[in-house]
Amino acid sequence: MPITHQKLIQTFIDYLRFQKRYSEHTTEAYQNDLVAFFDYIDAQYTDTPLSDIRPFIIRSWLAKLKETGKELLPTVSIGEPGGKSASPSRKTSPLGAKSINRNISSLKSFFKFQVKQGLLLASPMTTIISPKIKKRLPQFVASTDIDTLFNHVEFPDDWEGKTHKLLLQLLYNTGMRRAELISLEETHIDRSNSNIKVLGKGNKERILPVSRQLMSMIQDYLECKRSRFDEFDAKALLVNGTGKKLYPKYVHNAVTKYLAQVTTIDKKSPHILRHTFATHLMNNGADLNAVKELLGHSSLAATQIYTHNTIEKLKDIHKKAHPKA
Repeated sequence: MPITHQKLIQTFIDYLRFQKRYSEHTTEAYQNDLVAFFDYIDAQYTDTPLSDIRPFIIRSWLAKLKETGKELLPTVSIGEPGGKSASPSRKTSPLGAKSINRNISSLKSFFKFQVKQGLLLASPMTTIISPKIKKRLPQFVASTDIDTLFNHVEFPDDWEGKTHKLLLQLLYNTGMRRAELISLEETHIDRSNSNIKVLGKGNKERILPVSRQLMSMIQDYLECKRSRFDEFDAKALLVNGTGKKLYPKYVHNAVTKYLAQVTTIDKKSPHILRHTFATHLMNNGADLNAVKELLGHSSLAATQIYTHNTIEKLKDIHKKAHPKA
């Protein structure tokens, strides 16, 4: 990839990271998309300057994604002048509409930034249309299964058992994201008001209420942490068996392990507990705007999908109970 393209990508990624304050996960996704796109341009349209990138080039790239996919890891080390291509680490596979839309979104943001910087007069993305995605209702764990999880499943009486139980309680009782859970600090816990401060996407802060019972669990966990470890991560609320801050795979494995004991739904992940939190609130009559605030959604549209689960429940009740159903 030409150094000029590398510098353009790096400048944009720095903008997302330091000005927009996007998470490392998000900026990495943008970078991977852009590196793959410019690798394609370099291979198919040699020495193409930014101003010569036309919609037909972008459409050819999207067609390639739809047909054969792309390498899932970047092939160039961005940020290192003259970065050398790395050998492919994964096979390519066709991308679905959702993944293609994410690539389109990455390119739209990138070219919009170039226009803002004065490097382009107009974005070549204005005529690019995103494919429609078939909406799927989010899966969730039934209330009876959640009751089984917290009232009948036995957690080991050791540090891992305590950590697993608390992280499950936090995910279900607050609907926070996995990254938000991992980033929780002891100073984010407000015992007197029984709430937790969460830093969401874009470092947006929100306050989540928790029950006295959960707050008591948190306090017990903190006391046990101090008696168990001589040294531990002083900031992190949740730590693993070595006293270090949790990592994504740790949380995923814990959730998968215990959900497998109580439910047969296909997906068993931390995000399923977020779906479960929202769905249970809606099924019990919670206001849609309130659920939106608790989840930290930026728009109501993202929250409205949970109303469909509620309607499906009503249909099921009607079918079973109404004599003319």
